[in-house]
Amino acid sequence: MKLRPYLLFVCICISFGVSGQESTAISLPKRVYTTKKLKKTPVIDGDISDEGWNIVEWSSNFTEKRPDEGTPPTYQTKFKVMYDSKYLYIAIRAFDDEPDLIQQRLSRRDGFAGDRVNVIIDSYHDKRTAFVFTTTAAGVKGEEIISQNGNNWDSSWNPIWYTNAKVDEKGWTAEMKIPFSQLRFGKAKEQIWGFNVNRTIFRIQERSLWQRIPNDQAGFVSEAGELHGLKNLVSQKQLEIQPFSVFQQDIYPAEVGNPYRDGNDFKINAGLDAKIGITNDLTLDLTVNPDFGQVEADPGAIALDGFQIFFREQRPFFVENFNIFDFEFANGSDNLFYSRRIGRNPHRSANIQTGEFADVPQNSTILGAAKFSGKTNEGWSIGVLESLTANEFATIKQTNGSEREEIVEPMTNYFVARAQKDFNERNSFIGGIFTATNRFSDGNFTELHKAAYTAGIDFQHNWKNRTYYIDGNVIFSNVQGTEEAITATQRTLRHNFQRVGASHVFVDNNKTALTGTGGRIEIGKNGGDNWRFNGGVIWRSPELELNDVGFLRRTDEIIQFSNLNYLWQVPTKTYRNIDLGFEQSTFYDFEGNLNRVRYEVRGEISWINNWWTESGSGLSTNYFDNFYLRGGPRFRRPNTGYWYFFFGSDRSKLFSFTLGYSNRFTSENVVGRDRFAIRTNYQPTDALSMSLDIEYANLYDRTQYVTETKFNNATRYILGRIQNQTLTTTLRLNYSFTPDISLQFYGQPFISKGTFTDLNYVLNPTGNTINDRISVYDSNQINLQKDVYLIDENRNGNVDYSFSNPDFSFVQLQTNLVARWEYIPGSELFFVWSRGSVGNVNPSNDLLGSVSDQVFNQPANDTFLVKVTYRFTR
Repeated sequence: MKLRPYLLFVCICISFGVSGQESTAISLPKRVYTTKKLKKTPVIDGDISDEGWNIVEWSSNFTEKRPDEGTPPTYQTKFKVMYDSKYLYIAIRAFDDEPDLIQQRLSRRDGFAGDRVNVIIDSYHDKRTAFVFTTTAAGVKGEEIISQNGNNWDSSWNPIWYTNAKVDEKGWTAEMKIPFSQLRFGKAKEQIWGFNVNRTIFRIQERSLWQRIPNDQAGFVSEAGELHGLKNLVSQKQLEIQPFSVFQQDIYPAEVGNPYRDGNDFKINAGLDAKIGITNDLTLDLTVNPDFGQVEADPGAIALDGFQIFFREQRPFFVENFNIFDFEFANGSDNLFYSRRIGRNPHRSANIQTGEFADVPQNSTILGAAKFSGKTNEGWSIGVLESLTANEFATIKQTNGSEREEIVEPMTNYFVARAQKDFNERNSFIGGIFTATNRFSDGNFTELHKAAYTAGIDFQHNWKNRTYYIDGNVIFSNVQGTEEAITATQRTLRHNFQRVGASHVFVDNNKTALTGTGGRIEIGKNGGDNWRFNGGVIWRSPELELNDVGFLRRTDEIIQFSNLNYLWQVPTKTYRNIDLGFEQSTFYDFEGNLNRVRYEVRGEISWINNWWTESGSGLSTNYFDNFYLRGGPRFRRPNTGYWYFFFGSDRSKLFSFTLGYSNRFTSENVVGRDRFAIRTNYQPTDALSMSLDIEYANLYDRTQYVTETKFNNATRYILGRIQNQTLTTTLRLNYSFTPDISLQFYGQPFISKGTFTDLNYVLNPTGNTINDRISVYDSNQINLQKDVYLIDENRNGNVDYSFSNPDFSFVQLQTNLVARWEYIPGSELFFVWSRGSVGNVNPSNDLLGSVSDQVFNQPANDTFLVKVTYRFTR
């Protein structure tokens, strides 16, 4: 197959058409700011002229970080820091000679839009984690927790603190008042904290730092300056209690005769969240009967390959401080802890007879959950999570009018323990994780694991000023259950032990446990000059199983990978920066089969006008798939190439957009895919923002899996040529009346339509050509009657086997309208209207017509919800 060359040519032109630039790693001294105890408390109104600030000095001399690292910024910034027994106070003056151009964009909390200043506090002084407090020129607050020395920024953290900002003729000013109870620090008589201030001038996309961090320096938190002078601080142990009440009205199409679906439901719910400071380092989070009613709905998705789809966690209790529990052991979404397993939908459906109706809970009730987490001054990161979900019962109305209950989900306990320890002057760490899932089913749920345990060890070591690193992890899993449960696990798609032709795996019907391993080892260069590289290996053994409280997509895989990047980091008259990369990987199974060799070259350019371009091209050869026939033999896929090209405008403008196209192609034209993406953002006023994203994909595959059946005591694997069209449109509208009052709308119609032609069966799964691998049914062999295909394979006039018409057209509509008022810091009032519908329409219908009909004509489910919370603090 001839790989299309033009995207490769673009990347090659980048590498040769731009003069190479080498930079020498710079070791910079730490800047120090020495604070003092205040004498008079300032009013936090954004006006820094209060005389209370006069006891400390200004610090300035910021250095540009982007786009032109190491140079003076367009406008300077200065700040002051002081403290009392309970609070840290920070004043900021952001100079700007064009105050009318300062971007004062309103948004809800953590919007991070417009001109802003981030105060970065490493109160642990562990040089890996930090707390970030952000104030925008409009007075919008935001907070983040940094981990992995700047590689992970988590905005789910919502502490109580106070801030305000004002624009004046010199630029803009901000004040912050941060309770020590929201920070974590040791017991030293005089504290030394890592400290930095970052200022963003939004209209020119310029960042500047108080403590300069050169672009060739690996790490971010570790390179911060220092805050001195904090003396005799007394731990302010956090105590926050937040009860809530929820009033919910559901309106939906009534089902005739179904007493549980009469078209209208009303319920009241109440619960409690609490945050208790056990020590100044460690916090206990509790939740009783949590409510997640205001959480945005999951996006629409269809998995043609049969594997489970990963959806991100959106529930506040599990999102906050997730970085402590995170244990991504390989690549993609594989993780030992996937919190969406907790409170999942029941495993069973109700067993009803003709004329009976059932009321089945949508999710398992979380009776209670607790998190114990934090980081000590000695370098220990600790996280413990315990959660218990209830027995769930379906209520069934019997034909004689009486009711009975049937259990559909057993009571389940979930436990996660995570720890890491820094050492070697914070250049190294070693950590571990342990998870346990235990179901209390009294023998009723023989199809589920009785117990599931995982454990892992992770490590990282950095040397030569963090320029080079080695890190990795090793994990173990053990699941236990009845012979029925373990046999079912062996037969799931992610394991495929029944795979025909495999000599290293087979289904053992007598097993009552599975034990597996996995991991990743990686070594690389993360700083220094313009070169970056890494390489390593990932493995998942056949018996590895994580999906009781983790996420695992597939097993039986060994991946060797390597990456090489070259960076141009000094702006010119044409561009701000360029990243050119090359990736290579090979895939094996535990039988030793080479299943894939993959290459990719890519380039990313940030232009001097703040527009950007990214493109790439790749090729996969020697391509075999152990899972494609879902229990059948190893199947040869065609050599596959792809290329993509995306570009976008300046994101700082009131209107910005992204346009993109990607293409997949193969030898013998077996598979083809075109994908188009349009993303727009518009900010007509400081208070109103809107975005519209449209993605359309058109896929054809001559060997899309359909089903399997029997023919003459042999298994027939049925495939077909699918045309799969997918259209996703996502609209978001945000209006902020103030930083504390906002109105948000989210709407997403989604359709995926698949129509099949040229149905065929597998002849030789590893044949060299497509005609060797499959045989297409001719008109004398296949007949469609009443949506069922009747097959006369040997053409003798008798039906040999049959299968259902695989055509589909799935349409989903999800909308959310949320009004939010943070009436006092930490206490909120929500008004929510959710509207959604799901339908299967005629696959022969027009794509846009099907979407329009689902949005405007089909009956939908409406949920009206009022939620009020109040946070008591000490």
